[in-house]
Amino acid sequence: MRPTVTDHATDIAVVGFAHAPHVPETFGTTNGVEMLVPIFQKLYDRLGIDKSDIDFWCSGSSDWLAGRAFSFISAVDSIGAVPPINESHVEMDAAWALYEAWVKLRSGQAQTALVYGFGKSSAGTLRRTLTMQLDPYLVGPLWPDAVSVAGLQARAGLDAGRWSERDMAAVAAGADGDVDALLANPYTANPFRAHDVAPVTDGAAAIVLAVGDRARELCDRPAWITGMAHRIDSQAFGVRDLTRSPSTAAAAQAVTGGDTAGFDIAELHAQFSHQQLILADAIGLKPETRINPSGGALAGNPMFAAGLERIGYAAEAIISGSANRALAHATSGPALQQNLVTVIESENR
Repeated sequence: MRPTVTDHATDIAVVGFAHAPHVPETFGTTNGVEMLVPIFQKLYDRLGIDKSDIDFWCSGSSDWLAGRAFSFISAVDSIGAVPPINESHVEMDAAWALYEAWVKLRSGQAQTALVYGFGKSSAGTLRRTLTMQLDPYLVGPLWPDAVSVAGLQARAGLDAGRWSERDMAAVAAGADGDVDALLANPYTANPFRAHDVAPVTDGAAAIVLAVGDRARELCDRPAWITGMAHRIDSQAFGVRDLTRSPSTAAAAQAVTGGDTAGFDIAELHAQFSHQQLILADAIGLKPETRINPSGGALAGNPMFAAGLERIGYAAEAIISGSANRALAHATSGPALQQNLVTVIESENR
């Protein structure tokens, strides 16, 4: 049975979402302040609030990417020093910061929260930097970059007959694209062509959460979070089937109870074309569900914000009235290691 929204204090909704432009390179600092200030202001203006109306702040970013320790402290400059704030941080995609904020609100410690994530991916060598999240004894010293790791995953699926290069191209092409034209392009890193790999993208995103009647005050049509769960698979590539995602399946089962019918849209954090195929299968999405109407990470992949954006885009569809039930997914770690699934619904579905 699907969860329903009631008037309890623990009913939590997304009431606002904003993101910075997706660009290959910005000229701002690695602490994200220049990207964050405009999107915070956009949310304040849209909701008719200021920062004093936010009870809790939580962010997601990476010191490794920023190239400095405690880089998230510098990002707090985008909020301002007065009045003091209640703040926390996760060293991963900000979708997990949203999970922390969701728990905070469910516990009754806050009525509103602003969650944000940022990453200046163009600063340094992103795909080599991500090597630092691998097994430091057996895999890390080989220095495989993020594309190479994903290439191993894609090749395993191709060799096992789980998908074809045409299936991968169809993901990138979308409903109206030319699959044959994409397949005619040369490989950039076999089995990948350029369309199979998410671009290096600078960006930032922010979401405002609110509880119960406060959400209704701030938004005419709140996007209610009716379930959220995350699970993790082993870091060791040799002990898991890279062509499947048990952690995604487990997280989806936890929030849907196995009922994956009725989703108007699904925003999946697939940074490579074949990963969308893995995720859709693991979740059990139905053919009538539109996947990544926003374009997904293949259209723009700001590190440490792209997963939060998937939740934001799904919620925005609810708020605008273009969807009544949506699913959002975020991933962190190599080859879909950690996965978070969120179900978002309108109040009167």
